Amino acid sequence: MTGEQSRAEHTRRRNGPSKSGLRRLGIVALFSVLGISVLLIVYLARNWSVMAKARKLQNPVPATPEALAAGKESYREHCQSCHGENGDGKGDKAPELSVVPGDFTDGREMRHYADGELYWQITYGRRPMPAFASKLSEEKRWQLVDYIRTFASRSER
Repeated sequence: MTGEQSRAEHTRRRNGPSKSGLRRLGIVALFSVLGISVLLIVYLARNWSVMAKARKLQNPVPATPEALAAGKESYREHCQSCHGENGDGKGDKAPELSVVPGDFTDGREMRHYADGELYWQITYGRRPMPAFASKLSEEKRWQLVDYIRTFASRSER
């Protein structure tokens, strides 16, 4: 390397990356942000269409005393530790979670959810809530929906 080349290299290092290098970095950053944005939009759109389908699901399990008793047992075993004994979202594990568990006692909020949406949430979960598709039968998940509905009706009395 000649003395002139050495000085040019030293100057380049001292002055930082070249304009073309910064331009290239900016283009990569722009495409990265655009790519992430497109993925987010696709994810949200897919989630909306799934919830629209879930909203239309009809609960095939009538809220009989037997179904409610079975739902209560499943709730105690799988839901109570996070959602609380009273369904108010204040279970023993609730403070440890990154998301506050749903409050099933809020009748005004619960009216916004169709049985199919609750069933879908129980079936597929959403972090930090686990999915119960492989842990509970379809009937048990619908029984849970019936039981969860009782919390809001209790608070409206």
